[in-house]
Amino acid sequence: MDASPSPFDAAFWLTAAAILCLLVMSAFFSGSETALTAASRAKLKTQADKGSSGAKAAMKVTEDNERMIGALLLGNNVVNILSASLATALLTRAFGDSGVALATLGMTALVLIFGEVLPKTFAITNPELVAVRVSPVIRVLILVFSPIVSVVRQLVRGLLYLFGVRTDPDSHILALREEIMGAIALGHSEGAVEKEDRDRLLGALDLSHRTVEEIMRHRSQIEMINAEHSPDVIISQALASPHTRIPLFRGEHENVVGVIHAKDLLREVNRLMREPGGTVEGLDILKVAMKPYFVPETTPLDEQMRQFLKRRTHFALVVDEYGALRGLITLEDIIEEIVGEISDEFDIAQDVTLKRAENGDYLVEGAMTIRDLNRMMDWQLPDDEANTVAGLVIHEAQMIPSEGQAFSFHGFRFEVVSRKENRLMKLKLRAL
Repeated sequence: MDASPSPFDAAFWLTAAAILCLLVMSAFFSGSETALTAASRAKLKTQADKGSSGAKAAMKVTEDNERMIGALLLGNNVVNILSASLATALLTRAFGDSGVALATLGMTALVLIFGEVLPKTFAITNPELVAVRVSPVIRVLILVFSPIVSVVRQLVRGLLYLFGVRTDPDSHILALREEIMGAIALGHSEGAVEKEDRDRLLGALDLSHRTVEEIMRHRSQIEMINAEHSPDVIISQALASPHTRIPLFRGEHENVVGVIHAKDLLREVNRLMREPGGTVEGLDILKVAMKPYFVPETTPLDEQMRQFLKRRTHFALVVDEYGALRGLITLEDIIEEIVGEISDEFDIAQDVTLKRAENGDYLVEGAMTIRDLNRMMDWQLPDDEANTVAGLVIHEAQMIPSEGQAFSFHGFRFEVVSRKENRLMKLKLRAL
C-alpha cells in the first residue's frame, strides 16, 4: 500500500506564497487609503508647484474621494477575502476540519497586524510621503476598477436616497473654510498660534460672512456739516473735526448732498485767498464736495472692500432697503476687523470699553460690539441677532430694561448699570 502524499508539497508552498502576496497587497491598499485621506491637500499642492509628479498625481486622485475610496475598498476586500479562502483551503487540506478554525484565527491575526494596523500606522505618520509614492499606482487601479466602482456608487447613492440622505459632490469645497478655521483654533489652543495671529486670520476669513451693517458707525454717531451754514462756520467745524471726510447735509440729516474732504476744502480756501481781495466768503462748499457714495447695509464686507479698492475711495454711506440713512463705513473699519483697532494722532481718546471690578464683574459699554468683546475675552456670545452688547440684552429681554434690572442667558449675568433715553449705556457682566 502506497504512503499517503504529504500535504506540504509544492502546491502547499505556492498557495502559502500567494497568501503572503495577498497580505502585502492588503497592506498596500490599507496604507494607501489612510495616507490619501489623511494627506493635506495644501502640502501636496505646495509640492506639486515645486514640480513633484507624485504630488500632482496625489492631487488628481484625491479630487474624487468617493471614487478613490471605492476602488481601494474594492481591492482591499478582494485580496482579504481571497487570502482567507486560500488559507482555509490550505489548512483544511493539512489539518482536516480543524483547519477552518486555524485559518480563521491565523488570518485574523495576520490581516489585523500586517494588513491593517501596521500599514495604517505608518501611513498616518507620513501621510504626504506615502501618498506621493502610491498615487501613480492608485490612479491605474482606479481606472481598472472604475466600471465596478461606478455601479457600486450608484447603488449606494440609491440606497441612501431611500433613507433621505442626499450626497453633495461640492461638500468638501464648502467645508474648506470651516476646516481652516478649525485648524487655526486648534493651533491656538495647543499654543502654536498666538491669539493676535488667530484673531487676524479668523477676521480675514469672516469678511465674506459678515455685512456692512455689523460694523458700520451708526447715524447717531456720525459727525455732519450743514451745507447751509456760512463758510466760516463750515471751515471751523472741518478744522475742529478729527475726521478727514465729513458728510454734508441740507435741511435734515437724511438729505446728504455730498462729502467734503479736508484736503479739498483747504485747497479751495487757499485758491480763494490767493485771488486779489479774495476772502472765504466766496466759498461754494457743494462745488468742492464729492458725490456721496451709498451702499446697502446687507453688502458683505469682502465685497465692500473690493468696491472701495475698485472705486479708489475709502468712505461710503450706508442705507437700508428704503433708502434711509443707517450709518457710514470706511475702508479702515473693514481693515480693523482683521488687524484690530487702528488709532492715529488725530483720533479722540476713547474711554476703556471694558473694565473689571474688584468683585470680578466686567463693566462694559453698551455700544461695544459683541465681536470685539468675544475677541478680547475669548468668549462665545452669539452675534447673530444683535451687533452690540446692549442690543443682545434688549433682544433676549424682549424689552428695553431699566437701570438695575438683571438677566441671565448664554452663561452670563447681565445687569443694566445706566440708561440714557432708550439706550443702554453701561452694563455689568459676570460669567455664571
